[in-house]
Amino acid sequence: MTIRAGLAGGAAALAWLVGVTMAPAQTPPASAGQSGPVLSPTASGGLSLDQLAMMDRVGDPRLSPDGRRVLYSVRTTDWAANRGAGSAWVIEADGASRRLPASEGGVSSARWSPDGQAIYFLSSRGGSSQVWRTDRDGQAATQVTTLPIDVTAFRLTPDGRTLVVAIAVFADCDDLACSNDRLKAAAASVSAVRAFDRLPLRPWDSWNDGRRNHLFAMPLNASGLAAGEARDLMAGVDGDTPGRPQGDDGEFAISPDGRRIVFSTQMQGRTEAFTNDTDLYSASIEGGPPVNLTDGNPAPDSNPVFSPDGRQLAWLAGRRENVFGDQAVVMVGNVDGSGARALAPGWDRGPGGLRWRSDGRALYVVAAENGQQKLFEIDARTGAVRTVTGAGTVSGFDEVGGRLVVAQDGFGGPAQIVDASGPAGRPLTRHNAELLAGVDLPAAEPFTFAGWNGEPVQGWVFKPAGYVEGRRYPAVYLIHGGPKSPWTDGWSYRWNPQIYTGAGYAVVMVNFHGSPGFGQAFTDAINDHWGDRPLEDLQKGWQSALAGNRFIDGDRACAVGASYGGYMVNLIAGKWNGPWQCLVNHAGVFDVGQLMNAMDIATFVAEFGGPSWERADLYREFSPNTWVDDWSKPMLVLHGSRDFRVPIEQSLGTFSALQRRGIESRFVLATDENHWVLKPRNWIDWQQEILDWTSAHTREGAPAAEGAPARP
Repeated sequence: MTIRAGLAGGAAALAWLVGVTMAPAQTPPASAGQSGPVLSPTASGGLSLDQLAMMDRVGDPRLSPDGRRVLYSVRTTDWAANRGAGSAWVIEADGASRRLPASEGGVSSARWSPDGQAIYFLSSRGGSSQVWRTDRDGQAATQVTTLPIDVTAFRLTPDGRTLVVAIAVFADCDDLACSNDRLKAAAASVSAVRAFDRLPLRPWDSWNDGRRNHLFAMPLNASGLAAGEARDLMAGVDGDTPGRPQGDDGEFAISPDGRRIVFSTQMQGRTEAFTNDTDLYSASIEGGPPVNLTDGNPAPDSNPVFSPDGRQLAWLAGRRENVFGDQAVVMVGNVDGSGARALAPGWDRGPGGLRWRSDGRALYVVAAENGQQKLFEIDARTGAVRTVTGAGTVSGFDEVGGRLVVAQDGFGGPAQIVDASGPAGRPLTRHNAELLAGVDLPAAEPFTFAGWNGEPVQGWVFKPAGYVEGRRYPAVYLIHGGPKSPWTDGWSYRWNPQIYTGAGYAVVMVNFHGSPGFGQAFTDAINDHWGDRPLEDLQKGWQSALAGNRFIDGDRACAVGASYGGYMVNLIAGKWNGPWQCLVNHAGVFDVGQLMNAMDIATFVAEFGGPSWERADLYREFSPNTWVDDWSKPMLVLHGSRDFRVPIEQSLGTFSALQRRGIESRFVLATDENHWVLKPRNWIDWQQEILDWTSAHTREGAPAAEGAPARP
């Protein structure tokens, strides 16, 4: 199970992060193209950009059917190719961890066979993404599928006789050959003209080519290889499973007897783009029309999971349509959807990553809670909720026969595989131990203040690496995106506060109103209030951080944000620019009305209570372009040209306004990135632009930021 959550044991669970002796460190073998920059801490002794970019990224733990071995993934950086490279590792029963030889050529989504004697995985080593197989020791790899179209996800039936794969096809085609022929014809066409009859036009970072993600069943022979035609289990369905753009195998489940599949999708036709309502459908593995199990709920139904005995189905059900941050409830019913009841309906948290405990007596979920991502256990009979984990973030977990393993990270270090079966976590891996030896990673110091409406708001302060008592340091105010994507005690490879502590900054972060993990009312407070309540929290949080931490030099500070955080930076530029020597805006919003009508999803309008033409005054009030006359502080603007979540025109508008006003500004373009900057060399250059900008404006002796010059 891959999710984001947190782990038990507090300080004990985080022991590996501070150098406690445990399992030997793992260093993956060097492969062609893996050489990269010289990895060394910053002058302050803190984390460097190169170090973060080249780290092993650990996750996706999977226990063998007998619970004795742990299969997990490691993503390394191929510096020469400017991309990540996936591999599969196994922790043996004796605790030894090793990289599987079958990893050469790339591995993702590695899964045990039902009998534990083989491992299946996805790889593009043959030229397209297909399912491959290796023995339990990961020696030679054998290709399982040879389909004409890429496989994006898969599951095995419990008897190991059938493989279910996800493939993007044209829904009106009768077979894969038809879809393949259309793709070849499109590739061969010399015309660049494309026509569309309905939304969505461009999910995330690519234009819609008319295909749908469908699930196909393929029989396996005695050797575990595909032997027969792929059968479309969603034939005629105008919907996607997994959903685009970032769906996964958690969106479909196979019954323990291997006879049925339940999947989540939405089939709203021309209204698809304007709703987040997904339903659960049940279909026979042998074929036949899918049956809607949750038609009565107008909100999202997702994450279906069969109980171990196959008698019950559990899933996550939203309560309201088109409300981002709406806390789902765990539902349990019969496998046909009847007799459904809510477990813990009054629990004021938002569960995700649903999974049955192997004995069928409880379910596991993860949920944000007070700045952590925790693992919880819900009694399947009573609905009683028990907190399983504490500090940190869990990005994946699995449980077999009472043994629980998790992938845990925190502000203090990247993810490791941890045995969380007991009262305190026992680390099983030490990836990156050598790289981080001697690196100063300052602890996050939590604080709470009275924010909007006098309600408590949570945040963190970090001292800079190499902190010297009595000195005062420049500061970076990191503002999270979403807007309902809170800062949690986790290790990020995109916006990591330790990059800024390593560069000599104090760091302040605040979970303003709208952030999940503090109750539904706290999250809902941002609806219709994008531009006022969170801004009030940020203002009060900054003052609280300054008052409680005299080492922060408030006269040498920059506000930095991306996505909604970039929106807030733009709003700060017009409504609260006084404290700042500079501003940094990645993929931020300039014109809210234009954004809501042009982004790749159309359901965000619910946070404004309707489209721009119906609530023009509200959009105008909370749109940064309304307040450009009051902009004055230097701003760095960054954007990816393939970003369709916040289209690049938003940053072009921001930069144009800055230039027209005569305000010091710089525009940085990543030509091959989307809403996220993911390629390692791009990421380093992008972050270096930010560090150079903040340094130029906050170093000792730097001229104070002045107001914009008068217009000619």
